[in-house]
Amino acid sequence: MEQDERLLHSSSFGAAAAAYAEHRPDYAQAAVRWALDPAPGPRVLDLGAGTGKLTATLVASGVDVIAVEPDPEMLAELRRALPAVRALAGSAEAIPLPDGSVDAVLAGNAMHWFDMAVAGPEIARVLAPGGVLAGLWNVLDDRVDWVAGLERVGGSAAIGPRDTLGNWRAATADLHLPGSGGARFGSPEHDEFPHGQRRTADSLAATLATRAGMLVMPEQERQAVLGRIRAFLTGGPETAHGEFTLPMLTGVLRVRRL
Repeated sequence: MEQDERLLHSSSFGAAAAAYAEHRPDYAQAAVRWALDPAPGPRVLDLGAGTGKLTATLVASGVDVIAVEPDPEMLAELRRALPAVRALAGSAEAIPLPDGSVDAVLAGNAMHWFDMAVAGPEIARVLAPGGVLAGLWNVLDDRVDWVAGLERVGGSAAIGPRDTLGNWRAATADLHLPGSGGARFGSPEHDEFPHGQRRTADSLAATLATRAGMLVMPEQERQAVLGRIRAFLTGGPETAHGEFTLPMLTGVLRVRRL
């Protein structure tokens, strides 16, 4: 994705912040535990925190969380939902924290938006020695037939290259944190953890409508895609009648600052 297109997509979420907060899934608790397992202490930065989906899971795990988010509308939703969390305006490229002040930096469905040439040194700066950087992505389990069918119907705007189990590792391969300023990082590790979200046909369509590719789409085209998605879901035996579980996994990419 070109830089201008990346900026357009990454800045699209604020206009849909309330829908994002309502419909996007949380993260598998086992994935968060694995991401944090090597961290030397409890101080965790949720970077690109959005409306606080990952932040809430971190709070529930008992760590000391600071959230940083660049979009004012997303940040407002986070502060409304989690008023006890210290939530700051900032970005991966300009983190408003002192050197060595956190033991882990986690990013939920956000690291692919970072300019890693700039964000890498910033993350290294705020991480204590031995600290952990981990990206987490909720991905659809396209080994399930109806999920693979939904991917075909929705297209890449609704279900992008990082959004399915079959593709997320390859799509995140270029996100490895470079060494900088004398800081070195160990080899990247990956793992996936079963997860799921209770949805209806309408609420799953609403979830997919919060994807960046959908948000930047012309309205008429967007409604046409959503119409195809709803028709697919209401016509399938697994998804046509009331609530169902959307099969997902939380994929984690983890590196450790040496």
